[in-house]
Amino acid sequence: MDHEFNRKWLEDKFENIRSRILKALVQLNDEQVNWRPNHSSLSISTLIRHIEGNIQERVMKGILQQDVAPRNREQELTQVFVSRDDLIQIVKNRFQFLIDTVKSMSSQDFERVQPVRGKERSNLDILHQCATHYSEHMGQIFYIAKQCLTVQYKTTSI
Repeated sequence: MDHEFNRKWLEDKFENIRSRILKALVQLNDEQVNWRPNHSSLSISTLIRHIEGNIQERVMKGILQQDVAPRNREQELTQVFVSRDDLIQIVKNRFQFLIDTVKSMSSQDFERVQPVRGKERSNLDILHQCATHYSEHMGQIFYIAKQCLTVQYKTTSI
């Protein structure tokens, strides 16, 4: 099976997510990217660290089968201060890594299966799930940015 349509779709989707998150981040300062609406909510910095952990687990460890440190999901969801500039670098670097990985995958790579939470899933399915997951968190990032900036918030979709 030729996976060119999926490759292009995933490249474009991950680039769109990266671009839009960066457009939101540059509007904010360090305090705002670490602010959270309440103690049970996540900050933008925590959401980005969570996306980074997911990329490490699903792509680096799962798809590329790299030997990476075990993911500590609880730790990545703990509120810690991260500067806006560091978050910008994380988003740029991790999404570029993700896009480069998708570009380099063969049809066999897309079709290869791996266990995820007790179920066999293809790498293609995992990448589509990642795109959905990151899109959901992107929406949370926009919501928090709008809470911080109110009327000064500039849309990221233009």
